[in-house]
Order: sequence, then C-alpha cells, then structure tokens
Amino acid sequence: MHRRLTKYYWWCQVAGWSSLALYWIFFAYTVDKTITPKYLALIGLVVCLGIFVTHLYRAVILRYNWLLLPVEKVLPRLLIGVIVVSIVVSLMRIGIVDALNLYEGKKKIGFINRLMANILDYGMFILPWTLLYYFFHYTEKSKIQQVNTLKLEALVKELELKTIKSHINPHFIFNSLNSIRALVDENPVRARTAITELSNILRNSMQTEKQETVSFEKELDIVKDYLALEHIRFEDRLKVEYDVDENTLDQPVPPMMLQTLVENAIKHGISKQMNGGTVKIISDFKDNYHELKIRNTGHLNGLVNDDGFGLTSTRNRLQLLFGVKANFDIQEVQYNTVQATVLIPIDPLK
Repeated sequence: MHRRLTKYYWWCQVAGWSSLALYWIFFAYTVDKTITPKYLALIGLVVCLGIFVTHLYRAVILRYNWLLLPVEKVLPRLLIGVIVVSIVVSLMRIGIVDALNLYEGKKKIGFINRLMANILDYGMFILPWTLLYYFFHYTEKSKIQQVNTLKLEALVKELELKTIKSHINPHFIFNSLNSIRALVDENPVRARTAITELSNILRNSMQTEKQETVSFEKELDIVKDYLALEHIRFEDRLKVEYDVDENTLDQPVPPMMLQTLVENAIKHGISKQMNGGTVKIISDFKDNYHELKIRNTGHLNGLVNDDGFGLTSTRNRLQLLFGVKANFDIQEVQYNTVQATVLIPIDPLK
C-alpha cells in the first residue's frame, strides 16, 4: 500500500509540474512567438524548485503527522505552511536567477516587489497542490478506516456468533447422560429415544457452526428435543406449552438462541421451584416484527444472567444479525412469571 501511494505521488509530482511547464511554454510561444534558452532555463528552474520544496513540505507534513489531525486543526497549519514554503522557494528562485543571470525583464524591479510577485506566483500553485495532497490522503484514510472498521466488525461478529453457537451447557449434557443411563434398564425404548434427541441437539449445533441464521422451525425442533430430555430429569415438575403461529416457522432466527433462552428459563426458573413450573413458547407477528416470547415460572430476582454468557449476549447478537431495530428484553410480567421477549424485524421484501 505504501509503495503504491509513493509511486503515485512521484507520478503526480512529475506530471503536474511538467504539465505546468508545457503550459507556460505554449503560452509564451503563443504570445511572443519566440522561446529563448534563458526562458527555458527559467521554466526548468521553476519546475525543479517546485518539486523540491513541495517534496520537503510533504516530509514536514508526514513528520508531524498532520494527516492524522482533524480538518479544523490541520487546515490552519497547511495554510501557514503554504505561506512559509512560498517565501522560501521565492527567495531561492531570486537568488538562483540573479546568480545565473536568468532575469529577462527589460527593467529589473526592486527586490521586495520581485519577492512579493514570486510569493504570489508560487502560492497560486502550492496552495492547490497542498489541498489536493491532503484531501487525497484524507479520502484514502477514510477508505482504509472504513475497510478496517468493517473487517473488525466482521471479525467480532464472527467470533461472537461462533462462540455463542458453539456454547452448549456441559451440565445439560452430563444431566442428560445420567438421565439416559437411569432409563436404560427401566425404559429402554425411552432411553433410545433420548439418545436420538441428544444426538439431534449435538448434530444441529455442529451443523449451524457456519450459519448465521436458521429457520424458526428448525430451531424449535432442537428446543423440543432439549425439553424432552429435560422432562426425563424433572418429570411432572416440568410442563411445556406452545403457542406458535405456523406462518412464523420459516422466519430466520439466530442458531441456538431459543435453546439458550429456554435453558436459562429452566436453570433459573423451573429448577428453583419446589413444585416445578411451566415453560411456554410463543411465536407470532406483531406490527413489523417476529415476536418470540419464552415464559417460565419463577422470579427474576435481579439476576438476568448468572453465568455471564447467554442472556447478556442475546441483544448484541440480534443487533449484529438484524440491525438496531432488533431487541431483547426480560422481565417479570406477573407474580412468579418471567418473560423473555425477542423482537426481530421482518424483511419487507419477503
């Protein structure tokens, strides 16, 4: 990147000042019909000094990191720099012209007048050179920052999604295996079914590793397998209810999100109730949103996320996938009932 910009810089330097020299020569030939060797030497001097001083000016800009400053701070510095550079190059030009006797005027004007004329002459070219140089790098910097920001957001998004999707509570697996072991002799048919349900959950969690969203129907199937396994452990203490609009089954949802919310409902709600309780899953459309609700018996008690993982990540995860309109909330809706609500904006094109 740096080499490419440096190459472009030198091409622009040579091409810009050379074009200016050709314009002066063409203008002189059009007006006077003659071009003297002294005039060509003077044009060559102007071009060489222009390249030299603007290159030094560029070094100053880079040395003091002016390109990193905001516009309101860098513009006064650039303007002062243009004035200083114009004065320096004008003094150099006058000294060299006098030393080499390149002055072609019929009447040699005073030093101050020559200096002011040269400052204005060079300032006319150095000022646009400075503005073009700065705003070129300003746009380049903006593009690079935008690309880096997008890359960072994509990396954070990928890492967060992979982390959340790969998160399966090991306690759930151990509890399921213990429940299945207890069923092997007591109810072999149910034990085989439970193994299939656990296998489905593990298989789906691995299959969704590279997916950002899945259909709600697929996610609901995983949750049903999960609840079936938990029912072995809780027996009559766990009741499950569904209120699902079939039209919502094809709506996209984050993989394993519903399972995480239901898992938290059981962990923080049902398991803490002596008589157990009910988990109810509601899926419907509300305005321009797909609204998911997970209700469970229990109390919030100010603890939304004991383990510091699932619930606190849900809102960020939703907004990463569906934009800032997506939302997540959890609250006690009535005595001994906690409700987690997920709002996913519906794609208007679908």
